[in-house]
Amino acid sequence: MTNDAIDRPRADVDRARLPYLRIGPVMTLTGLGRSTICRLMADDQFPPPVRLTKRIVVWRRADVEQWFESRPVATH
Repeated sequence: MTNDAIDRPRADVDRARLPYLRIGPVMTLTGLGRSTICRLMADDQFPPPVRLTKRIVVWRRADVEQWFESRPVATH
């Protein structure tokens, strides 16, 4: 695997520092899968999405980044 392949998902998240993220970039940024994000939202432990249109759901980048930074750091 080349460095380009490794860096590609991150580039998708950082694209122009858009204020909203779709589910793919949210998964890349958090390292969580779709079902885990849905479960955490059902338990009120993940920021709620914003519905832009009937079919488009996004998350506020600031909310996701704040949630991510508030997570405990694993110490082994």
